[in-house]
Formats: sequence, structure tokens, C-alpha cells
Amino acid sequence: MRVVVLDEAERDLDDGYWFYEHQQEGIGRYFLRQIFTDLEALPRYAGIHRVWFGKYHRMLSRRFPFGIYYTVADSEIRIHAILDMRQNPASIGRRMQEGIRRERD
Repeated sequence: MRVVVLDEAERDLDDGYWFYEHQQEGIGRYFLRQIFTDLEALPRYAGIHRVWFGKYHRMLSRRFPFGIYYTVADSEIRIHAILDMRQNPASIGRRMQEGIRRERD
């Protein structure tokens, strides 16, 4: 299966990178390597994760407190968001519902 990281998820990666890089130089790069390792493993497990917000599967990162929200269609895994799970759950819900509304329009 092919993994496609959508633009919004790429922005999430950028935000995560800078958050950790400001904590300590080099941690941002480590964060990206770990998330990409999680994404490389995703084709083996795609579709087995619990569905959230009626549409998105969520895989938790192994090393960082981030959730990877994705959908599976045909032979493609689409990454919609990569979010810090320490934030308010309501803000995660709003973000994911906005994605559903945008896809309908």
C-alpha cells in the first residue's frame, strides 16, 4: 500500500518539528525520523486501528505523544493529521470534523 501524507498532515509535522527543535537542538530531527518510522510500518497495520470521528483510523506514535489519523481507500493510505495528543481533546475533535466538512464540499 502507498502512504500519502496530505498537506495538513505535513504542516502538523512541521509544527511538531519546531516544537521539539526549540526544546533542544536535534530533537526535531529525531521526532521526524520516529514519525516516518511509524508511517513506514503503517501498511502492515492499516485499517486495524480504532475509528475516531466516524471516519479516521488513529495510530499512536511509538516514541512521541502523537496520533496519526488516516483513511484507507483501495491501495492508498491517506494521512490526514498528525496531532499532539496532549492537547485538549475537543480541539482535536474540531480539527478532524473540519477535515470531514472540507472533504464534503
